Amino acid sequence: MPIESGSCASARQAKQKRKSHSLSIRRTNSSEQERAGLQRDMLEGQDSKLPSSVRNTLLELFGQIEREFENLYIENLELRREIDTLNERLAGEGQTIDGAELSKGQLKTKASHSTSQLSQKLKTTYKASTSKIVSSFKTTTSRAICQLVKEYVGHRDGIWDVSVAKTQPVVLGTASADHTALLWSIETGKCLVKYVGHVGSVNSIKFHPTEQVALTASGDQTAHIWRYIVQLPTPQPTADCNQMSGEDEVEISDKDEPDGDGDVSSDCPTVRAPLTSLKSHQGVVIAADWLVGGKQAVTASWDRTANLYDVETSELVHSLTGHDQELTHCCTHPTQRLVVTSSRDTTFRLWDFRDPSIHSVNVFQGHTDTVTSAVFTVGDNVVSGSDDRTVKVWDLKNMRSPIATIRTDSAVNRINVCVGQRIIALPHDNRQVRLFDMSGVRLARLPRSNRQGHRRMVCCSAWCEDHPICNLFTCGFDRQAIGWNINIPALLQEK
Repeated sequence: MPIESGSCASARQAKQKRKSHSLSIRRTNSSEQERAGLQRDMLEGQDSKLPSSVRNTLLELFGQIEREFENLYIENLELRREIDTLNERLAGEGQTIDGAELSKGQLKTKASHSTSQLSQKLKTTYKASTSKIVSSFKTTTSRAICQLVKEYVGHRDGIWDVSVAKTQPVVLGTASADHTALLWSIETGKCLVKYVGHVGSVNSIKFHPTEQVALTASGDQTAHIWRYIVQLPTPQPTADCNQMSGEDEVEISDKDEPDGDGDVSSDCPTVRAPLTSLKSHQGVVIAADWLVGGKQAVTASWDRTANLYDVETSELVHSLTGHDQELTHCCTHPTQRLVVTSSRDTTFRLWDFRDPSIHSVNVFQGHTDTVTSAVFTVGDNVVSGSDDRTVKVWDLKNMRSPIATIRTDSAVNRINVCVGQRIIALPHDNRQVRLFDMSGVRLARLPRSNRQGHRRMVCCSAWCEDHPICNLFTCGFDRQAIGWNINIPALLQEK
């Protein structure tokens, strides 16, 4: 039997004494302060692989935190005593001071003052984000009326994009996976024009700012510019749709989809060939848009590039490279020569063409998954949506962090901003459409039931602020587009 040396035996005895001493303390003492001291003693006494300098630093930091909370606790006790004293003085007059309310005032002020230094240290150390984070899971106080006005049914496959014409007559455009783009009368829901020039899925549609011309992007690796001529039919009285608040919902089955044949009649005028075709991409063209003035167009592709074209000559002006993965969307500024492109590489980029001789690029990083869209708003703001279930509002002058972050419970698809009222429409994978303001406060949720709303993923949204009947349009993979009447003044007033 091996014999232990004197040093080993003494070390073991000391360790057993410490262990028995700590156990006896644990049995006899129950106060929080003694428990904290016990934990520190155990930490100091136990064997650790950490260097002594690191352990000492940790103990010092924990001690600082403990002292901060101890000061807070003492201040809370003092304030409570002050509350009790004041209540005793006012008892004869039948008045009392609610301790909870005082806590929200004086108590909160003193507590925040005492912890300001520690909080500042933590923010500096970990570079905590200063953006405003708002959770969409909180129940909104708005009971605004969001009324379904018209359904546009006629596509034979899912609808990827929806857009509203900027010139008279104002019509609705939809782009579908059935290889067609359709133009609709907003008032009657009747199909006015059918474009069949693409041989692949039509992924995007945008209207020229001053002419009756449309721009469509397709999976056939091209973007088409085509002209349309429409005559609006006589409006018919719309069906009386039950008004529902933004929070009402009844779950339904995907089997309740509209029939694939739809309402597109055989006598609907058909456009079969484009005015010009833009053909410089080596992959799916997922989106396209007009630059301000309508003399140039930009396209975004799965070949990881965006192209800028001259519309009259169809010539490639710039090839915008830099994204590491496929592009998902592109958008142009309404009044300046600015373009944003979003990508599966979790970033979106701002391209500046205001100086004809050069074009600069800025990269915005803040999402953790595919950026599905990025759109301009009034002023110097951009709003981005992502598959990471967040929407972020950015200041173009500060790329480091967003000024507001909206967290949702589902992936966000192509968003759209009501410029005049600064309201964001969020279409989701889970068939929901939610409305937020630019500060990240949820205003409403569009109704979805067995009578109203989309039955599958909502792909896109588009605002039409000046239309007297419908001011928001949504489309989804249930093969229909929907026109909504959102009481925007009521939303802002309630907010």
